[in-house]
Amino acid sequence: MSTAIAIVPLRNLCRVQKFLPLAASPPPWSLPLGRRTIYHGDYRRPGQTRDNRWPWQKINFDFSKGVEGIRKHFGLLKDEFVQRWKGPEGRPLLEIMLEQTRVLWDFRGPGSLENWIVSSDREIGGRSEAYLKLGRNSTTCLLYGTLCSVPPRDGETRYSGYCTMRSSQPKGSFDRKKHYDLSSFNTLHLRVRGDGRPWMINVGAETYFSHQKDDIYSYFLYTRGGPYWQDVKIPFSKFFLSSRGRIQDDQHSLWLDKVNTIGFTLGDKADGPFQLEIDFIGVCNDPAHNEDFAYEVYKRNPNV
Repeated sequence: MSTAIAIVPLRNLCRVQKFLPLAASPPPWSLPLGRRTIYHGDYRRPGQTRDNRWPWQKINFDFSKGVEGIRKHFGLLKDEFVQRWKGPEGRPLLEIMLEQTRVLWDFRGPGSLENWIVSSDREIGGRSEAYLKLGRNSTTCLLYGTLCSVPPRDGETRYSGYCTMRSSQPKGSFDRKKHYDLSSFNTLHLRVRGDGRPWMINVGAETYFSHQKDDIYSYFLYTRGGPYWQDVKIPFSKFFLSSRGRIQDDQHSLWLDKVNTIGFTLGDKADGPFQLEIDFIGVCNDPAHNEDFAYEVYKRNPNV
């Protein structure tokens, strides 16, 4: 059943007496709504068709997977209760208080790569490629690929050329969000070996409002190149706030007790192959560093 609806200005809405139906007039209390007004879909690449199925139509329910998921989450819940009796994060409280360094991510086997997500502009039609694998002795990770800044020919995308690697969000039982509490540390410690390209380190933290989900804290990583390892220490006070690639005017420090992810982004517009080898990613407490925040914040409308 199709219906033609007349479109009139808002000021003349009171003068409209009836619509011109082709078959049958809808009830006066009904309101024609499209599917895209009911729920918000995910990002789709330009040129792709929109998936207009209802959310419950996209679920592929399997009873055996449901039982397996229940067993898994109740096992995680049991481990969380046991760790609470031992202390924070399952370790004694005295050890936590006297801790000066901590390794958050290392790469000592194939299972360590499952906690990382690699992506590039190939997802939006670009030509860059990024891959992740273990190093030569299976004790490091190697991020490599090819960077290409040629934008896709879709008539919409203007800029392209990026590759990124990001850690996954830690989760507890029943898919509850977990956070890294780094409030006892003030410096990020990395051991990397690159090819001379500049990278961007992105730290994601929990936000208070939902519209801040794209907020990240970034700083630069300059690799030297060559066969030698490079120990990098970056104070957390140096990280600046950005959202969707734009540095924000209203800057504030990173919430160290609500850290979610860490990532590395390459987008220097130098087309060609690249590689970055990482030994470990950790944090440390530098007693010589006493800076709270490196960037001054001025009031835009001060009270005179």
